[in-house]
Amino acid sequence: MKNLVILGAGTGGTIMANKLAGPLARRGWKVTIVDKDDNHYYQPGFLLVPFGLYQPEDLVRRRSVLLPRGVEFLIKEVEEIKPQKKTIKLADGKEISYDLLLISTGNHTCPDETPGMLDGWRQNIFDYYSLDGATALARKLEEFKEGTLVVHINEMPIKCNVSPLEFSFLADWYFKKRGVRNNTKIIYLTPISGAFTRPVATRFLGDLQAKKQIEVESFFMTERVEAAAGKVIGYDGRQVAFDLMVTIPTNMGSELIKRSGLGDEMNYVPVDKGGFRSEKYADIFVIGDAAATGWTKAGAVAHFASEILDKIILAEIDGKPAEAEFDGHANCFIETGFGRAVVIDYNEKVEPLPGKYPVPGLGPMSLLKETRINHWAKLAFEWVYWHWLLKGRPIPLVPARMSMAGKKDIRPPQDGVGPQ
Repeated sequence: MKNLVILGAGTGGTIMANKLAGPLARRGWKVTIVDKDDNHYYQPGFLLVPFGLYQPEDLVRRRSVLLPRGVEFLIKEVEEIKPQKKTIKLADGKEISYDLLLISTGNHTCPDETPGMLDGWRQNIFDYYSLDGATALARKLEEFKEGTLVVHINEMPIKCNVSPLEFSFLADWYFKKRGVRNNTKIIYLTPISGAFTRPVATRFLGDLQAKKQIEVESFFMTERVEAAAGKVIGYDGRQVAFDLMVTIPTNMGSELIKRSGLGDEMNYVPVDKGGFRSEKYADIFVIGDAAATGWTKAGAVAHFASEILDKIILAEIDGKPAEAEFDGHANCFIETGFGRAVVIDYNEKVEPLPGKYPVPGLGPMSLLKETRINHWAKLAFEWVYWHWLLKGRPIPLVPARMSMAGKKDIRPPQDGVGPQ
């Protein structure tokens, strides 16, 4: 029996297992999925734990319960991928063979990549990209009554580009709710030009930052952190003082990818122009944050990509040409505090634009606009994630490839892009 091995039972791996288990069984294949533990986390909820909007226990389920019947789930550490032998070496020395391999190993934060950052770790420097970090930060924020909060992005790319922006908005709300906002300064430290990577969204979200009196230091490339002095120092000589720094450290791919000789300098797997197949090995596919693509690293992208990749893999197995293509479609909810949120929908070539979503002209969500409905839709998404998205089901009215329907194209004409 031929074997599809999936490394990683996070968002992308779980979705793909659910989408492929049945079709592969009918073709005489088996699916094996490997991960180091049985804990699946709802990662978008980490951001909300420091503000008391979620409790840690709300955000974890057993991976084994989320996977379909018939899939072999191994809770094992993986030592190495051996592409020439088409085997996976486990930490206990055993090896499993594959006919096709799907890498879904995600990425993780690396605070040790920045000199001095670990000197103040969980003292005056915190992150929220893990459940432990978010829980520790919740305790720290409860006692924070005055001083300067720096929300810091070390370098791009990161998992969910808008997450630190959300954090700064929610911090503004949280401090106002506690009556200490007048005693606090919030500084947003980013290596890019502003709030986002595209001009229309940057203008809108930048206006929100100004309205909420969040100071922005753009193009800030961090050289080092002096934790004891409460300073973060840029390569250009700029110094920003902080009493509390909430950082998104450098994000890197799995060390497994490095050990296996499959990664770039950031341990992401280089893929062909289609975005899914390893440049080196035609029998290795990649989904989600593990891939070295220009697509946003976010769960929504993995979900939309899965609706393309399953067709590619099945076509491969059937010996047919794969005609499906993906455009890097992403959508994100941005909590702005006070029971409101912004929704953005975009892809690799088309930036976030205003409009109604997902039904053109009707919504009920509004793009690039603060609304209460957007906020309630974000909270409802947790249920959608556990009960619908992870099952590999398409979301009604939301196609895998981005649609311009319902969007108002307000970009100036440039190089044939935008309204003419």
